Amino acid sequence: MKMRKLRDLEVTEIGMGCMGFSHGYGAVPEESYSIEAIRKAHDFGCNFFDTAEVYGMQQFEKGHNERLVGKALEPFRKNVILATKLHIDTVEPEQDGSLYNTIRRHLEASMEKLRTDYIDLYYLHRVNPDIPVEDVAEVMGRLIKEGLIRGWGMSMVNTELIERVQSITPLTAVQNIYSMIDRNYEKKVIPYCLEHNIGFVAFSPIASGFLSGKVTAETKFGFDDVRTWVPQMKKENIAANQPVLELIRGYAETKQATSAQIALAWMLKKYPHVVPIPGSKNQERILENLGAWQVELSDDEFMKLDESLSQITVHGNRRDVGFATEYID
Repeated sequence: MKMRKLRDLEVTEIGMGCMGFSHGYGAVPEESYSIEAIRKAHDFGCNFFDTAEVYGMQQFEKGHNERLVGKALEPFRKNVILATKLHIDTVEPEQDGSLYNTIRRHLEASMEKLRTDYIDLYYLHRVNPDIPVEDVAEVMGRLIKEGLIRGWGMSMVNTELIERVQSITPLTAVQNIYSMIDRNYEKKVIPYCLEHNIGFVAFSPIASGFLSGKVTAETKFGFDDVRTWVPQMKKENIAANQPVLELIRGYAETKQATSAQIALAWMLKKYPHVVPIPGSKNQERILENLGAWQVELSDDEFMKLDESLSQITVHGNRRDVGFATEYID
């Protein structure tokens, strides 16, 4: 697979989001199947794997996903870029004596579960408004100097928050939601990251499966499935957003690819610093997504596709719903 840079970290241009093996998309596979899936992704050429300390809380215990990913990647840990995330509760720094002690405690717990003595990319999962991001940046810089992490990032943030930390410990990457139907961050954040050598890691790049064309208005979402509250997955919005699917379906037929692959190929063509991390718990879908790196859109094809997308009204935009944990600009 081709490679891209998240500041100083070299990653495959498509990574793998591992959350679905523990929660978020209904019933999860057997552990052996999930481990095999992660290792098949590595064998395919993927070197970038994303997890978080909280993944697994709905169906299992906190840390389930980190344990699973650590077990799967242990045989070739040194050959991959491993990313995980922490969340800081307001009371923790006081209880631990300092913010450094809190973050260090979270980090050590994640490293133990992941069977490693360092993390390549350590994210603040969501900004806690009670804890200044400048203080977090200072701690992250110290952890980098100590060799416990190689770089750090923040998730679901806007340019104002990014700018506040850059002079303290420059960000390695920003991880925000981004897809053909979630394009809010094209306005400021993605250009800002490109200008300042910050990688942009796109989660949900296939819009929770919508852009694959396999989700219909009749699809039923069960227990522990994030799609029950994703606005674009409401029946009326699935129906209203069909023009997007019709558009990319035509390109998929021309390129002998799948709709999901076109969605990823568009993203890779559009920006040199964006790295999508599609998540799936299905081995076939995982390899299909990773195979999108081989789908190349010509300049003319990309321009026509991008212009056509811009003319389609997307229904169920997250900005309109107002998610309290997101900072959009």
